[in-house]
Amino acid sequence: MRGLSLETAARETLERVMAEALLRSGSTRSAVLAVCLAVSGVNHPTDEYRILSWLRQIFPSHVRLFVQNDSVAALASGTMGKLHGCVLIAGTGTIAYGYTEDGRKARAAGAGPVLGDWGSGYGIAAQALTAIVRAHDGRGPHTALTNCILHALDLSSPDELIGWTYEDPSWARIAALVPYVVSCAEAGDQVANRILLDAVQELASSVKAVVRRLGLCGEDGTDHFPLVMVGGVLEANKRWDIGKEVINCISKDFPGAVPIHPKVEPAVGAALLAWNFLIRQSRKDAIRS
Repeated sequence: MRGLSLETAARETLERVMAEALLRSGSTRSAVLAVCLAVSGVNHPTDEYRILSWLRQIFPSHVRLFVQNDSVAALASGTMGKLHGCVLIAGTGTIAYGYTEDGRKARAAGAGPVLGDWGSGYGIAAQALTAIVRAHDGRGPHTALTNCILHALDLSSPDELIGWTYEDPSWARIAALVPYVVSCAEAGDQVANRILLDAVQELASSVKAVVRRLGLCGEDGTDHFPLVMVGGVLEANKRWDIGKEVINCISKDFPGAVPIHPKVEPAVGAALLAWNFLIRQSRKDAIRS
């Protein structure tokens, strides 16, 4: 029953969001030509089929429907809708996703914090909290993270940090502590610095795994390909620039990587995908007829 209620809630949410989008645009369901829905957690054809069936109940039969993982829309937001290259998303979670021009695709990471999304905002902050507890226990080195994060959370001791963490262990709540880790690293704290260096290696390794599996770099490893960078962890707003360090790490192995920081939201990427999918499908239909 719980699974059914969750599915019902998800379907109702989708219907409401679609209705709101149409209302804001001043359009109607019958006026829509194509829909591309990019959703986190779409990792298997069965996921796509389930959501496609929901969409079909919302839109008329003439509307073309496409369902993708949300990282595909993020890639398209940096390539103007062209599915080629690799996207690295590093926010609360992280994933690397790539496409070749002939339609092959691959991904790395993106399995959530329990299965090891290291390098994500959650991963960085969780390691910082662990470092504080280890320092307090005497199992790890002293770190400026202790005073910095306790002060930010208005806590008086690391013992209180345990209660704070488990009273609401939501991923985004933990990930929100990343700026304090960056600040401590910039101030010279070696523990914080090590955490960020490890994150850089983890993020770069995800991209490298995708690039190698798809051969985006060519036989000699020097071919150019787009590397779209998305997410708060990768934003260049600090002296300790995680995104820049990730790019430097990747470029050592793949000098043809062309970093792109999108100027538009992934939602725009999804709209571009819908348009491109519609054009390709229309051409196929014309050939068949």
